[in-house]
This record gives sequence, structure tokens and C-alpha cells, in this order.
Amino acid sequence: MMVAVLVAGTLGYMAFGYGVIDSLFETVITVTTVGYGEVHPFTAGEQVFSIVLILLGVGTAAYTFSVLIETFMEGYLGGGFRRRKMDQQIRAMDQHVIVCGWGRVGRAIYHNLKASHEDVVVVDASSQRLATVDGYYIHGDATDERILREAGIERARVLITALNADADNLYVTLTARSMCPDIFIVSRAASEQAVPKLHQAGANRVVNPQDLGGARMAALAVQPHVAEFLDVVMHDGGLDFRLEQIEVSEESPLVGETLRSAMVHDQTGTLVLAMRDTGGAFRTNPPPTAEIRAGEVLIVIGDADQVSSLRMLAQDV
Repeated sequence: MMVAVLVAGTLGYMAFGYGVIDSLFETVITVTTVGYGEVHPFTAGEQVFSIVLILLGVGTAAYTFSVLIETFMEGYLGGGFRRRKMDQQIRAMDQHVIVCGWGRVGRAIYHNLKASHEDVVVVDASSQRLATVDGYYIHGDATDERILREAGIERARVLITALNADADNLYVTLTARSMCPDIFIVSRAASEQAVPKLHQAGANRVVNPQDLGGARMAALAVQPHVAEFLDVVMHDGGLDFRLEQIEVSEESPLVGETLRSAMVHDQTGTLVLAMRDTGGAFRTNPPPTAEIRAGEVLIVIGDADQVSSLRMLAQDV
């Protein structure tokens, strides 16, 4: 807009008989109101034109200046403020989940975690990809200890590494395990050969998305109702019932009781589908005489209130 005012002013003075340089000079000193004298004494028509030019020029200059200031504030100060605020919020997080990699797999993981109301921090080396994250993120290489610290790995409950290359996932797993011996690590494997290596590096669980997708499609072909039921109870947040895991603490009044004597179903309404001991072995469809032990994980189904009641009993809250 400022250029348009300068061009219009120059052409206007040229129409009054000024040369090109004189017209441009007169336009500049008029618009900027610097106070130099006129190139030639003004006629009445030139004075009227100059008044209009001053009003247009000052208004345009003020608008241009405000746009520049707004752009600066939003682009630099605003972006920096948002980044500082996000870093502060990440530092305040506890028991959150870190997702390394913002590709197709990482995005799917993120959206499922958010649907479960988990606090999530995404780590990715591409600022362009991170621009599509609608939550908390750290820009950087997930294999770098400093970046993992910025993501709050010392306070995180779970780290999921979903990078494209097995070597990168292996390195992230090694780094995360060395930094936090107790963190739960889920690692992506692109090849079968990488699975045992990732376990050895410290991953608690290793997932091959291709194998998982193949198993899911096969289940839909053979047992579609079972597969869809599991999808519903695991991922449909709109339903009243859900499939949950509940760990039994040492202080729980359930320890040493059987499912019958503890009256788990009568007290809470939940149905215990399986029990997993500290060694990782499952007891599926446990009988009423099954003893509840400390450290065991109960796989149960029930609505939100029922599950909450059992969790309070199991953890002696």
C-alpha cells in the first residue's frame, strides 16, 4: 500500500508539471512529513493535492507499521511465548506418555492415547511434521538424551518409539532404558529380526504394525464378531462398559481372598475375565476359588463406576 501511495503521489506532482525526481522527492517529504521546503512554491491546486496525500500517506504508514508490529509480535514473540508456555507445561507433567515419531504409526498411537485421556508428548526431528500436532511436542532427535529429558522422560510412565528405522528404535530404546530403568517401553519393529534385539535393548513390548494389521484382518475374516467386540470395548469411549487392567497392591484387602470370598462381582459389578501373575502367566476365565495375590493384574470388564470401585479395592485407596 505504501508503494501505491508513492506512485500515486509521484504521478500527481508530475501532472502539475514537476519532473520525475522532483515529483518523487516532493511525495516522500510530504508523506513522511519531514518538514523540508517545497521544491517550488505551491499553487492552490498543489496544496489541496498535498493535503490529501499527507492524509493518505500518514494513514497508510500507520497501518503498515501496525501490520509489521503485529507480524513481529505473533511470529517472533508470540511463537516464543507459546514455546515457553508449552515447555513449562511439559515440565509440570507426571506419569505421561512420550511418543517418538510423528509418522502414520505415531499419529495413530497419539490419537488413540488422547481418546483415552492420556497426557502425551510427541518427539520428532521434523518441524514441518510437528506443525500438525494439536498438543505438546518437542522438536529434536529422539536418540538424543537432552531431547528425551526435555520431553520429561524422568517423570514419564511410558515411552513409545515408533520411528521408521529399526536402528533408530533400537537406539532410542537403549537410551531410554539407560536413563530410566523403570519406564515402560513399547517399541516398533519393522522386521522380525529386530524383535529380539529390541527386547534385549530393554523394550517391555515390541510391536510389528504389519503383523498386527495382518492378525486383525485375519480375525475379522474368521471371527468378525469377536474382533469387533474387542474393538468396541477397547476403543469406543461412548459405551458404558470397558475392558480394563487393575493391579492388586500389597495393601489391598483382596490379597489372600478368592474371587468368591472377596465377592468381587457382588461388590463392584465387574466381571474378571483373566488374572495375570507377576511372572506374566495368564489364568483365563478364573474359577470362583481362584486366589487373588499381591502384584497380580486383573483383566476385567464393567462400566466406569464398577471399574473404579474395583480399582479402589485393589489399590486400597
